[in-house]
Amino acid sequence: MTGPRAVLRRTALAALPAECRPLIEPGAAGTGIVHLGLGAFFRAHQAVYTEEAMASDGGDWGIVAVAPRSRAVVDALRAQDLMYAVASTAAHHTDVRVVAALTGVRHAAGDPDGVVALLADPRVRVVTLTVTEKAYVPADDPRTVTGLLALGLLARARADAGPLAVVSCDNLPGNGRRLGELVGRTVRAAGTPAQEWIAGNVTFPSTTVDRIVPAVTPGTLALVRDRLGVADLAAVQAEPYRQWIIEDAFPHGRPAWDRAGAVLTADTGPYDQLKLRTLNGLHSSLAYLGALAGRATIAETLALPHARVFAERLLAEEILPTLTPPAGVDTAAYGRRVLDRFANPAIHHRTLQVATDGSHKLPPRILRTIAERRAQGATTPWAALVVAAWMRFVQGTADDGRPLPLDDPLADRIRSALATAGAGPAGVVDALLGLRAVFPADLAHDDPLRAQIVAWLTALTRHGAAATLEGV
Repeated sequence: MTGPRAVLRRTALAALPAECRPLIEPGAAGTGIVHLGLGAFFRAHQAVYTEEAMASDGGDWGIVAVAPRSRAVVDALRAQDLMYAVASTAAHHTDVRVVAALTGVRHAAGDPDGVVALLADPRVRVVTLTVTEKAYVPADDPRTVTGLLALGLLARARADAGPLAVVSCDNLPGNGRRLGELVGRTVRAAGTPAQEWIAGNVTFPSTTVDRIVPAVTPGTLALVRDRLGVADLAAVQAEPYRQWIIEDAFPHGRPAWDRAGAVLTADTGPYDQLKLRTLNGLHSSLAYLGALAGRATIAETLALPHARVFAERLLAEEILPTLTPPAGVDTAAYGRRVLDRFANPAIHHRTLQVATDGSHKLPPRILRTIAERRAQGATTPWAALVVAAWMRFVQGTADDGRPLPLDDPLADRIRSALATAGAGPAGVVDALLGLRAVFPADLAHDDPLRAQIVAWLTALTRHGAAATLEGV
């Protein structure tokens, strides 16, 4: 099967380059995992680890992946026999491999009852999630992912369908514990028998995940098509580096993810802090400054004069002193590697993509660093610059006058605060520091911190992000 109309199907596999073919026979494994969230990160991360684990150690760990809202990827995967390719792109080389870990796809909005039944299926022993930070809301509404998960666990309890591990893979500290608490509210309201069954049979392991996966573009699809010789509308692109730290709490087995390079541990906490404050913190910092300066990607932002100097000072002077290093990990070397990864020109990670949902990202990525560093008696001028850059960003205009989107779950509250702000940068700072969903009272009422933020916001407003960075 070749030609412009050919698509990735099982019948096309024999004609693919050998190094691009799946590691397992498509459809050979039975279902053992349900994944909630069918985005690019899952396809480039958990699915890849799981296929490699099955290739190494066998087992029926095929994945049924559930898209909460959009049907586009569901339809593309169904048309492609549930296969897709991952393009791993370094500066001067790209590896492409087709992944065949999926055994099904579902659309939650179109068939919520089917998803609940799937979560109660005794063949399913692990549920994983990548639904972004903003989806972690109380599970009272069955239309939310957490609500759907709670209904599935209640159905599983009624059917006595066997133990289950529910594994959060989103960028939240203690993500498993937090997910368990959210779902637990609905479970407790359902009554004692279900509550006791779930407490005795369901675990919520925490994880730390890492791989830079930019949004799919026409260039991604063209790259994969050129390498495979067939079209793949579900392809994703990612950097070569990847990491998965997993709390080893699985009551009914798991894939041999450790054979694929995952780290199984009793405590993910130190890894959470390292990744959230270092990689994610630096990512958000560069995203806001880069978007203001008119830079499309993180790599372009890091190439601005003094941008790397700023990132290195934020890292060394403010982030690293707040961390408890995981055993055997050199945090300074980790931070340097993060910046080198960001500089990869082949990974077009858009600043506007990273800048979304800032009200949910700032607290774990930046504000906790500020709080801990100030508790140590130190100032945080570089983290204050990040907060000021976010405050400048949410005003909706880049330094050259182009509009900036405010894609944030608190967008209405942010706009309302800005509409009633006092004059000048100081008025904006005071209005936004009043958002308790973002800024805790102790930081909002920290006068020296406020003064730093006002000074940086004044500089950003008068001179722009690029010129402000040059003065670092």
